[in-house]
Amino acid sequence: MTRAKQRRDRFSGLAAKAKGKETGARFKMMAKATMEQATAAAKRLQMSADNVADSYARAMRLAASTPIEVKAEKPVKEKPAKKAKAKKTKAKKPK
Repeated sequence: MTRAKQRRDRFSGLAAKAKGKETGARFKMMAKATMEQATAAAKRLQMSADNVADSYARAMRLAASTPIEVKAEKPVKEKPAKKAKAKKTKAKKPK
């Protein structure tokens, strides 16, 4: 909005400096249109932000109300140690 207000003020200044009535009226109209467009854009942004906040709040309420199933851990059974296997060595075949 501050940028739009700066543009409006610039157009108003140009309207005041304008030498012809038509030129001054055109700058005044541009200043008015600038503020209308900026106000409409700001309203759309605010509405979008409200929708996002509502959606987030709804999701958090849903997540908080959904029970979480906690699975009981099974007791860990100790496995017996494996016996080391002896490596088999293969004899090389003579040529």
